[in-house]
Amino acid sequence: MKTSLVNVSELKRDWLLVDAQDKVLGRLAVEVANILRGKNKVTYCPGHDTGDFVVIINADKVKLTGDKETKKVYQTYSGFRNGLKLTTANVMRKTHPEWMLKLAIERMLPKNNLSRWVFKRLKVYAGDKHPHVAQNLKKIDLL
Repeated sequence: MKTSLVNVSELKRDWLLVDAQDKVLGRLAVEVANILRGKNKVTYCPGHDTGDFVVIINADKVKLTGDKETKKVYQTYSGFRNGLKLTTANVMRKTHPEWMLKLAIERMLPKNNLSRWVFKRLKVYAGDKHPHVAQNLKKIDLL
């Protein structure tokens, strides 16, 4: 059988709007990562970028299950001695709520050069306001 590949000029990228209110963080991240890679399309090919743009609103209202609100720890390291910074999920939700979703989605993408291009098509906003009205977003319900 022959495999047909889509040219970049023929590829049509949609702009999708996802409301993260009362959605579980990990389950939402899996669905969005698959849309960004293009796995929901017939023209999917692992070596080509066929995904869509995704705009996520209400990132501050995403849900964490169990005790993750107090026990989940995000860590960053500056590279210097004693440069490890630990932040719990409830502090992260207050300071940078969109980072929780961005980190979850980024870590579900493969670690290669293609995923770095894919990740740039993700736009996450803490509230329900976003500047992408001109793109005619299609609202989709996940889960």
